[in-house]
Amino acid sequence: MIKEILVIDDNPDIRFMICNILEEQNFKVRSAANYDQAVLEINNRLPDLAIIDIKLDKPDKDGIDLLKLVNKKNKLTPVIMISGHATVQIAVEAIRLGAYEFIEKPFSKEKILNYVNRGLESAFLKKEKDIIENKLFHSFDLIGKSSAILKVKKIIEKLATSESRVLIIGPTGSGKELVARKIHKNSSRYKEPFIIINASLLKEKTYEKELFGEEFEDGNISFGALERANRGTLLIDEVSEIPYETQANVLRVLIDQKFKRINGSKDINVNIRLISSTSKKLNDLVRENKFREDLYHRLNVMPIELSPLSARTEDIPLLIDYFKTKLSEINGVQIPDIDIKNDSLYTYSWPGNVRELRNLIERITILSSNESKQKINQVINDILNPSSKIDNKDLLEQSFQSPLKEAREHFEKEYLTTQLKKHHGNISKTADFIGMERSALHRKLKLLGIKGIN
Repeated sequence: MIKEILVIDDNPDIRFMICNILEEQNFKVRSAANYDQAVLEINNRLPDLAIIDIKLDKPDKDGIDLLKLVNKKNKLTPVIMISGHATVQIAVEAIRLGAYEFIEKPFSKEKILNYVNRGLESAFLKKEKDIIENKLFHSFDLIGKSSAILKVKKIIEKLATSESRVLIIGPTGSGKELVARKIHKNSSRYKEPFIIINASLLKEKTYEKELFGEEFEDGNISFGALERANRGTLLIDEVSEIPYETQANVLRVLIDQKFKRINGSKDINVNIRLISSTSKKLNDLVRENKFREDLYHRLNVMPIELSPLSARTEDIPLLIDYFKTKLSEINGVQIPDIDIKNDSLYTYSWPGNVRELRNLIERITILSSNESKQKINQVINDILNPSSKIDNKDLLEQSFQSPLKEAREHFEKEYLTTQLKKHHGNISKTADFIGMERSALHRKLKLLGIKGIN
């Protein structure tokens, strides 16, 4: 496929020279002789790569502003900045703002072609990476045999034939976006867009612009998430972070299924399915007058609650097996030999939940896939319990300073507590694993004062 290059320079000799060099190499070339022409060309159609001179005809607008415009439309579009009298500071600023490369005038034919080819190759690789990662994410499944996960799977199945709004509640990293994607994929809207807007990442003044879009005096339009999600599904992640004033406008859209863009006068009709997610308790925010009660009830038609990973540790072996196979395949490496009986995996609190576990397995898969099970165990222990060596040393010193009976009881209590947590409080499974009769384990737990494990 022939690549298209946009050349922007107010010097006609340099502009024609660059265009001729590129056309000789069979590139499709467009050009702009000033700032206003450049804006029209960029808004009309983004090229595969842009070459932009820093100093143009406007005193208050330059190539850096055009770089920002290209990046706003698509950050993957490579931009090569050129200048005959730029300072190091300007060059550094251009790279910081996302330019692929900065070239000083004069430059040779070989140099400009080298940067163009490298820029296009870099963009291709980034796109391929995004496609692979997107496919990988889309192919992820809800893994687990715990009652909490089985309940969520049943709800998703029931929602397949429904258009109900869904509110997904769960801690960070528990899989809220994955659940939302599964709901969309199983619905009649699966061929239509799935758009995500993360309310926690937006600045306070940009919420309405991101949701509703904006119309400009020059006729350009910035489409908001609601319009881009038309006929499909919109996920508002961390919906609790939407400002109170904006919540009223969101409620109006849910009631009327239409809205106006910022600075617009025409109603935009939309047909979307709204899914919201939150890591906070919205009913508490309602009582504190930080979230509108009428909006809360509109969103909370079908609630889905996701448990933290620490509350469903029986799913950890299944998740490890799933992630190590999936991530080894995507990274093209050997499947690591991970010991699923490693106590650290079950006693760790997992504040980042399933996402944190996945990141750990990916790290092991990439860096330690060829290591022995013992070595991988040590890596896991060092990551999850960085102070474990100190703790073990302190425990050992305490044992040496205690009578034998106390030291043994202390060890047994620590060991049995760990095994109970590992087996999610299941006495039968714990007894079977440690090689004790169930009744004997009950007596031992009572003797050591170990109560039920939550």
